[in-house]
Amino acid sequence: MLEVRDLHAYYGKSHILRGVSLSVGAGEIVSLLGRNGVGRSTTIKAVMGLVPPVGSILFKGRQIAGMGPHSIAHLGLGYVPETRDVFPSLTVRQNLMLGKKTGTADGRWSIDDMFRLFPLLAERADTSAGVLSGGEQQMLTMCRTLMGNPDLIMVDEPTEGLAPRLIEQVAELLSEITRRQVSVLLVEQKLTIALRISRRLYVMGRGRIVFEGTPESLATAEDIRKEWLEV
Repeated sequence: MLEVRDLHAYYGKSHILRGVSLSVGAGEIVSLLGRNGVGRSTTIKAVMGLVPPVGSILFKGRQIAGMGPHSIAHLGLGYVPETRDVFPSLTVRQNLMLGKKTGTADGRWSIDDMFRLFPLLAERADTSAGVLSGGEQQMLTMCRTLMGNPDLIMVDEPTEGLAPRLIEQVAELLSEITRRQVSVLLVEQKLTIALRISRRLYVMGRGRIVFEGTPESLATAEDIRKEWLEV
């Protein structure tokens, strides 16, 4: 589904990504782990075209490196930023409706699906998104992206700052996404969530991939966890 090879990215003269390679298969959750500042968010921004990439990025067999974010999104690649970018003056329902691509048939997701998965959003369907809590805005941003019917969705720190109950709902949504044959590339700091729901994991350090494996193999790789994950 997604094949990234020897990816480099820069902010001005700063060399942030230094040859990142990773892949995400059809219908699987792959987590990208690491401490803050190692390049995880930059990786998915480069894939989405928000940061100029240097290297190869294949999505469904097509080279997308150098394409604009709008064009990449129309190919079926969704992106949920950690900034929780909702349209504050529009209602929850209107935000969800804006996520649907025009001129396309109904996709895997409906507004009713979103309200079933997140009853809090249903209760606030006609409320302006700007008055939602941070956790509710995070849920809305994820759901709005799904309304565009992506084949793969990249999600940046979806559980950051959320209460435990909302974290469990986000984890359930991510699992539901893959049950509907949508792939997920998840940037996450909470190791317990990543180990529980991921099929494979990558660990980043200093702009490079320093580990690739299964949740089981990372659980036993004490040296990797101590050097690159634990505080």
